[in-house]
Amino acid sequence: MPSMNRPMRRTRLGLLSLLALLTGAPSPAWAQAPSTSALKSQAKAAAAKAQAKTQESPAPQAQEVSDALKAPRPKGGEYFGLYLMDKKVGWFFTDLTALPGGKVQSVNELIFKAQVGTRVSERVHREVRVYEAKPGGRLLSFTVSQRGDGGDNELVGTVTADGLRVVRKRPGQPEEVLKPMPAPKETVDDADQARVALLRGKKVEGVLLDGTDLEGYRTVTTVEAPEEQVLGGVKVKLARVSTLSDKEKVPVAAFLTTDGKMVRVDFGQTMQARAESESVAKRMDLVEVFGLTRVVLPKPLPAKAREVPGQVTLVMKNLPAKFQQDTYRQKYKPLPDGRVEVTLMAAPPAPRGRKPRPVADPDGGENLKSTLAVESEAPAIVAQAKSIIREEKDAYTAARMLSAWVYSNLQKDYGASADRATDVLRQKKGDCTEHSLLTVAMLRASGIPARRVDGVIYMVNSDGVPALYWHEWVEAWVGEWTQLDPTFNQPVADATHFAVGYEGNAEITPLIGSLQVTDVK
Repeated sequence: MPSMNRPMRRTRLGLLSLLALLTGAPSPAWAQAPSTSALKSQAKAAAAKAQAKTQESPAPQAQEVSDALKAPRPKGGEYFGLYLMDKKVGWFFTDLTALPGGKVQSVNELIFKAQVGTRVSERVHREVRVYEAKPGGRLLSFTVSQRGDGGDNELVGTVTADGLRVVRKRPGQPEEVLKPMPAPKETVDDADQARVALLRGKKVEGVLLDGTDLEGYRTVTTVEAPEEQVLGGVKVKLARVSTLSDKEKVPVAAFLTTDGKMVRVDFGQTMQARAESESVAKRMDLVEVFGLTRVVLPKPLPAKAREVPGQVTLVMKNLPAKFQQDTYRQKYKPLPDGRVEVTLMAAPPAPRGRKPRPVADPDGGENLKSTLAVESEAPAIVAQAKSIIREEKDAYTAARMLSAWVYSNLQKDYGASADRATDVLRQKKGDCTEHSLLTVAMLRASGIPARRVDGVIYMVNSDGVPALYWHEWVEAWVGEWTQLDPTFNQPVADATHFAVGYEGNAEITPLIGSLQVTDVK
């Protein structure tokens, strides 16, 4: 049974979402890259050498290759330490090499490890992608392997004349051929947008296939003005490359020396990647993430915050304007000193506004879609949802029944994470992300538009400090939007919930470590 002093937010903290440019892209946009002038000089020298060789011998000219291969890179790949608020929580490796037969292989591997409450959470995510080597060469195949936190599984994709064929493999389960997908738009020129942008001296735009949801996302890399920083006590001029994905919507800034060494990558003020030797990168400290990322309150919340209907007002500092959008649950009032009053409200949906299911999605079907994670069309999910709600027609009543079933039937367990709804249903345990994922999948299977909500929730942990902890819950459209929390069996998520995004959106990650609450009313 969960208790309100035990935070249930899994500590990925959007890690894989934030690093989709690494784990979802063939080569990270922040990979090691030389300056524009150095690249142009090297390219001209290589071209002159090739021309001279051609004049000496009548041998056929070699096939033109992508700019991703023309740019110099370190042999053997690169290692980076990954830091959350200056505490190491993981490392990653990246490499891109030419293969025989006019092909290119990209390898990316991410390891994340941290203490989550009393448990240790560890995730290993590895991707291998193969492309045609020519300019604009197609993505030919990929293998995405994951083990540890989130479950063990492998996706093997092959591009055919008919599109993309993907096979999913999981331990103890039969191989599953996913629905046919359109051929990805990703090309080898997107395999290393940072180097390509620097080589060309201009912005590079492409579409990258995300390795976690198999959706294509527009990604843009821009060469920005160089910056002068101190490295090892010496001032050096660093090139700067910024990459923005339509999925993450978080600018990722990489800093590189003029000789092409990548020294640092900033994900806002919260996360940072640092170039390190293999031995240093793999040397880990065990970080307790809950205490590191919580937002401490100046005093406990009043009892009315837990009532339904109920409300509470928090005065916040360092909350960017883009998050200050009024909703049916959250209202914002800017203060003269730059702070903002946020009033959180909770109330059940009005009876007159409730509709029978199936309910039309106000967003055009996005919240009814079956995805790689939210497997709402999977037979097991459909059957389980039907067995719970049976013939219940009222959408809100059905939503409450599904949420209550998840609360009662899932064991609260930090160390049993799963990224797919069918895996959650099979293992019947997990934390807030598993509770929300399975609930949303069954809601959609029942004809009720739904999505996962990311934010913070009020708790008093074992140290007695009142604070907001990262959490995930559910929002459903039952004729109007309403929020439920299956982790804590709340048919109406109370006013201690402050929402900042949806379904692992990395836009919220820069708030970690910067958001402050200065008063409670």
